[in-house]
Amino acid sequence: MGSLWLGAFIGFLVTVVLGWMLPIIGHLIGGLVAGLIAGGGAGRGAKAGFLAGIFGGIVVTIVAIIGGLAVGGIMGGVFGGLVGGVVGILIGIVAFLLSLFGALVAAIGGLVGGAIAK
Repeated sequence: MGSLWLGAFIGFLVTVVLGWMLPIIGHLIGGLVAGLIAGGGAGRGAKAGFLAGIFGGIVVTIVAIIGGLAVGGIMGGVFGGLVGGVVGILIGIVAFLLSLFGALVAAIGGLVGGAIAK
């Protein structure tokens, strides 16, 4: 039986690398890798895949918020910073909600990977 957190981290890295080129398939493969590394059955693999997907969602959310703040800083002034902050937070919330779908796809991949590993 492998490490759940190591599987989730490696699955997250695979998802980041493949997610840009193959959006849904990349999440599925990342979850599959997470489930294979975590081992211990389908439930443990699904948990590792879901964690890998959530890690990706958190990173995307942070990048979206920082990007919005950067745009606000480029606009200049207090008003630009305020607008950039609000837009960044709204985009971050939308990105996180969309990434929950990716986490569910990764959990399905982890389910399959965990079943194969057992």
